[in-house]
Amino acid sequence: MTYKHLLVDIADGVLMVTMNRPEVLNSCNRLMVSELGRVFTADANDPAVRAVVLTGSGRAFCAGQDLGEAVPSGGAPAPDLGAIVEQYNAMILAIRHLEKPVIAAVNGAAAGAGANIALACDLVIASEHASFLQAFVKIGLIPDNGGTFFLPRLVGLQRANALMMLGDRVTAAQAKECGMIHDVVLGGALMTEVAGIARHLATQPTRAIGLIKRAVNASLSNGLDAQLAVEAKLQREAGSTADYREGVKAFQEKRTPKFTGR
Repeated sequence: MTYKHLLVDIADGVLMVTMNRPEVLNSCNRLMVSELGRVFTADANDPAVRAVVLTGSGRAFCAGQDLGEAVPSGGAPAPDLGAIVEQYNAMILAIRHLEKPVIAAVNGAAAGAGANIALACDLVIASEHASFLQAFVKIGLIPDNGGTFFLPRLVGLQRANALMMLGDRVTAAQAKECGMIHDVVLGGALMTEVAGIARHLATQPTRAIGLIKRAVNASLSNGLDAQLAVEAKLQREAGSTADYREGVKAFQEKRTPKFTGR
């Protein structure tokens, strides 16, 4: 599948997706959001793909919604913001429902929708030069792309309120310190580090990782009783996989397992 605003490549079981509108800091227009949705519902479901990396070209990860599209010039009528958000919602759900690990490699500014697209991923690894900004309040909007869902769960209610209501920029180091992201990589080693993690994940029991993701998604709305039932159901499913049998056999034989993702 070919794309206008994305660069897509697969190697060693890793699907590399690069948002490619560097002239506007990879800000999202409706076509790019649609293309991201297709990547996560089509390309990423290829059995050859066992991990996904999402990053941006140039000096930014994603600067959020392209305001040139959201607020057209010349007196043209403004589009329905709710319809734009619904298109984003489909893409965010595709990331969360993909039962494979998704790593956001945040190479620069992640603002507005861009910040929350990153937070929807399973792991966020940022360059020391990256930053995160809930920019919505600065133009009279609320965080979308799941920002009001993910951010309080990552950093706590008080800090999330402050970030969303004050719109302060957060450095990569601050984001790691408060638990917003997994790690910060120094210098220009971001993609090397992320590629290594992604290749490792691509050799692991993909079905088990997918079931972990499904269980974590369920935990965000379940009570303890319901979540224990989810764990029992999914553990039964994990126990029926070839990778479980291989993992046990490798443990007994004191060797490194060779997982196939099945």
